[in-house]
Amino acid sequence: MSVIDNCSQITVGETLTPWQIRGLEIVSWFRGRDVVFAIDLTESVSLDDEGRLRLRQIVDDSLQSGDTVYIVPFSSEVNPGNDNNPLTVSEAIKVRNRQESIEAILNRIPLQADLNESNTDIQKAEHFIYQNLAQVNQNRLCEREAIKHQSVVWLTDAPLKTEPGITSDVWIETPAHSPYRDATTTVSIDRQNWLDNLPLTTNSRTIGNYQLTVVDIAPTVQEFCTPAPGGRQTCLVNPYLFNQLWLPFSIILLGLCGVIGTTTYGAKYYLAVKNIWKLEITLDNDEYNSQIIYLKNNQTLSIGEDIQCAGGEIRGYLKRKGTQLIIQPQAHSLPLEYRHRQITEKIVLPMKRNQSIFLNLPDEKQDLSINIKISN
Repeated sequence: MSVIDNCSQITVGETLTPWQIRGLEIVSWFRGRDVVFAIDLTESVSLDDEGRLRLRQIVDDSLQSGDTVYIVPFSSEVNPGNDNNPLTVSEAIKVRNRQESIEAILNRIPLQADLNESNTDIQKAEHFIYQNLAQVNQNRLCEREAIKHQSVVWLTDAPLKTEPGITSDVWIETPAHSPYRDATTTVSIDRQNWLDNLPLTTNSRTIGNYQLTVVDIAPTVQEFCTPAPGGRQTCLVNPYLFNQLWLPFSIILLGLCGVIGTTTYGAKYYLAVKNIWKLEITLDNDEYNSQIIYLKNNQTLSIGEDIQCAGGEIRGYLKRKGTQLIIQPQAHSLPLEYRHRQITEKIVLPMKRNQSIFLNLPDEKQDLSINIKISN
């Protein structure tokens, strides 16, 4: 069966795996919903004031921008007096400007009974609506568009989700010639297959002599896997999920990697800053003429007092700033050299573990040197 076949005329497909179900749920996030208002036109379901109020409440409070609304009136036929399929793109009302869309929806919903209509064929209406709603999402799959959550708002006094082969004891209005009275007919079997296959949840409220029932359908499509050469098989759902989710998942993965990297770097930096440096200071490479000083973050040591050396005055300062060591010369003092160049302004040295720096202290009598080994 080709992809085109699966889009032109939908049938019940194969069972989805749990991760496919979860993937389809993710695809539908923030995509809006398909909402069907299924209205029984027969006289027994003429909407009273409470029914109109609750219907308007659903329209006002529940519909959001991005939703798509379909109006499906029914009695013994679906959408009587109109040959157009009400569950198609051309018949849909797309909710964009909320207030304008709400008024358009309320104007389309038949709030008065049609006295020319009678004998509600409820199983026919169920079969039509659930199969065609499945078709809507299947078309999106084939066109590589995001599928949606779907809901059906039923206003009818007829019982829903009854067993195949509905009898007059269950619902007397079913037309005598309806094929749904026979549980073995193709349409009865197909209807039951859809009811069993679709993930339906029902919430119902009795209003007078009829019920307002909301049936929510989790986002789903029909899977068809076909054997292919080389011991492989071609399927619909996995390629669709990859097409829909690879980009957002890649963005999320990159974001997570960035967060993890930033957190790891931040933790390492924090620990490095908190760590106390051990400075082993040796004068003129004389290991017997050395001292140990501990340096915390933002602490300053003077070269000439804290770090003892000849000359009798302060030549500059060592200041720790995070993981950097700043060498600041003292103005109008004896020279201080780093890498045999006199330091005239502060220099910043990124420090690594067990790194050493050499400072030269020129003097009229003799040139001295300081070796500072930093460990942590």
